[in-house]
Amino acid sequence: MDGESLVNEPDRIIATPERLGAAAGTFDLLSVPGRLHIVWLLAAGESDVTSLSERTGATIPATSQQLAKLRAAGVVSARREGRRQLYRVDDPHIVTLVETVFEHIAPDGTLALESDERRPPRRPRFQHA
Repeated sequence: MDGESLVNEPDRIIATPERLGAAAGTFDLLSVPGRLHIVWLLAAGESDVTSLSERTGATIPATSQQLAKLRAAGVVSARREGRRQLYRVDDPHIVTLVETVFEHIAPDGTLALESDERRPPRRPRFQHA
């Protein structure tokens, strides 16, 4: 199937250069394990930087830096509650994207595919083993 026929299918989203660039940027933003972990945690509800750093095992400054990048990209926002900043994921599509990725990866890091006795579970090709 050529690229032209994909663009003209009425039920498909058009993959414009702008959309492709934005999608690649989103994947790039989420490609850092620490940021992905923060988004995963915030998908379950609001949290402050101290709680996030404890749950991710990162330092507070490192967690703050990751949150700043996620905020700048519009993935998370914050609101003040007393002296604390509470962060949350603003875009439900990002939550869906992250949940979908985790549905396809088993806890041991292998791809969660239908079982096939002929093949052992395999690690994603992009994983550094």
